[in-house]
Amino acid sequence: MRLSVIGLGKLGASSAACFAAKGFEVIGVDINKDFVDAINNGQAPVYEPRLQEFIARSQGRLKATQDYAEAIRNSDVTFLIVPTPSRQDGHFSDKYLQDALKHLAAAFRDAPKKYHLFVITSTVSPGTTGESLIPLIESVSGKKMNRDFGVCFNPEFIALGSVITDLLNPDLLLIGESDKAAGDQLVGIYEKVCENKPYIARMSIISAEITKISLNSYITMKISFANTLANLCEAIPGTHIDDITKALGADRRISPYYLKGGLSFGGPCFPRDNRAFVAFAQKYGIDAKLVKATDEVNRFQIDHLAEKIFGYMAEGPNNVVAVLGLAFKPNTRVIEESPGVKIIEELLKKKDVEIIVYDPLAMENARAHFGDNILYASSMKDCLSNSSLCVITTQAEEFKTIRESDIRHHPTTIIDCWRILDPSRLGRHVKHVSVGTVGR
Repeated sequence: MRLSVIGLGKLGASSAACFAAKGFEVIGVDINKDFVDAINNGQAPVYEPRLQEFIARSQGRLKATQDYAEAIRNSDVTFLIVPTPSRQDGHFSDKYLQDALKHLAAAFRDAPKKYHLFVITSTVSPGTTGESLIPLIESVSGKKMNRDFGVCFNPEFIALGSVITDLLNPDLLLIGESDKAAGDQLVGIYEKVCENKPYIARMSIISAEITKISLNSYITMKISFANTLANLCEAIPGTHIDDITKALGADRRISPYYLKGGLSFGGPCFPRDNRAFVAFAQKYGIDAKLVKATDEVNRFQIDHLAEKIFGYMAEGPNNVVAVLGLAFKPNTRVIEESPGVKIIEELLKKKDVEIIVYDPLAMENARAHFGDNILYASSMKDCLSNSSLCVITTQAEEFKTIRESDIRHHPTTIIDCWRILDPSRLGRHVKHVSVGTVGR
């Protein structure tokens, strides 16, 4: 089988590179000429760990174009991995999917081929594929689903910063299929790509659409529950959040994943998937109270940490706050819905506060967001040297190396949101404040 991938962003480029590295002939499509040129020059169009390595492994099997018709002519299966931004009502917009499918369906109409499989990987609101996308393909192409073409809804469960690893070793392959033949064809592709043996969940397309946003919403409930526990531990002497969540996670009914009290969740998926779940449930007359409460707790965590910071500022001449961590998680440049960014925004509401920041990867995006409203350090040590009050908001490996020799101000207070530091290595002049233990 020959594959095409529409959209060469972080997930699209990574998927295309994985397919090609595993032996498939792959043609990528993107409206961004720079992305297309990068792929054709053997370069990663976006930053993602291991992406460049897998493009090199493709050994010429990966090419790119801006021509949808070329992709249809030269592939048997098309993966659509394009943005589906949130609308004001919480639902996902499918305008970019529709734009791409119009071009693809027109090319399919004119192509001398008997069958083509369309795989929707982009996250959509439940019902979108059946109500909107399949009718569009049929009307533009003049062809019939399950006779001339098949459709699968096949979202990926990946995390930015580990996309390649997650694609190759998924826990779950979720396949919503228009018929068994379409699902079989997609399973055959993944059997050649996956390096593990994931659970394969095959179901109707709309069931798969519901599963996608349900899974992310459930994960965020775990995060918010752990954060609530962390807040409790801060008020009760003798408790420690990590002891509690480790015990809870040992029960296989709960599992330890995403059960670590700390900061609010962020990024391009979790917050908007929660809003989409609420909007989807409301469409069918259901009040998704648990999901709403999850978002309420998530917003509270930012206010809670901001108050903690203000409290330590009031204890001494700490009008300069150092923030280590701007991306929403380690190993990515993405600052969308980042807790670190939201905390800075709260701090900027207070007069006479200067903020200096550092992140291993996200400095450029932070500068574009904040401009001259904050200061930018050249390194972690530079950031620490400019303030006696520091907040660590991500679990970046670099931040775990902080030692007494990195500290310039005596005393210094470090608020460690993820408990990544060993206080014994910080020296007697550092007040180490662990979120999730007794303290302000």
